[in-house]
Amino acid sequence: MNDQMEPINEEEVEEKEGVTRSCFEWAEALVSSIVIVIAIFTFLFRVVAVDGTSMETTLLDEDRIVLTNLFYHPQPGDIVVMSHGEVFDAPLVKRVIAVEGQTVDITNDGDVYVDGEKLDEPYINGAKTYKGEQTYPMEVPEGYVFVLGDHRSVSLDSRYKDVGLIDERNIIGKAQCIIYPLNRIGGLS
Repeated sequence: MNDQMEPINEEEVEEKEGVTRSCFEWAEALVSSIVIVIAIFTFLFRVVAVDGTSMETTLLDEDRIVLTNLFYHPQPGDIVVMSHGEVFDAPLVKRVIAVEGQTVDITNDGDVYVDGEKLDEPYINGAKTYKGEQTYPMEVPEGYVFVLGDHRSVSLDSRYKDVGLIDERNIIGKAQCIIYPLNRIGGLS
């Protein structure tokens, strides 16, 4: 029996400790990165899939859009995503037409007026905006917005009682850009 012990090679021990330390540093960096990405997408940005055709041709069914909501206050013309859980499972994507204190009117000819001025709406898909179930002119109360889809003939929006005026607290965020599909990447106006 050999009672002699092999001498400890300090270089091998230091090398093993260095590899172990390096692995821990990589794991720490990876976990930190994941936490930062989750925080960014929770508090600064969100990605939402468009469900339906009510915003065509601006947004298509299954487009992926990035939203922001930090310090956001709705403005006419903004494309917003809102929760409307009482009636719909999926978030709604619509364009803000009027904000609190403004008056909306839709004529029998399908023209949309805000505060007596006809809107120039080059983004709409279709020639006519039907009145829906609401009575016009309609003043938007404090804390609410009036929204319409860009594809008016198929859009369920503020013209209909199932949606109605949108409480600003239900707005998840403003759509900033399309990120998918890749051939449609770009900003929104």
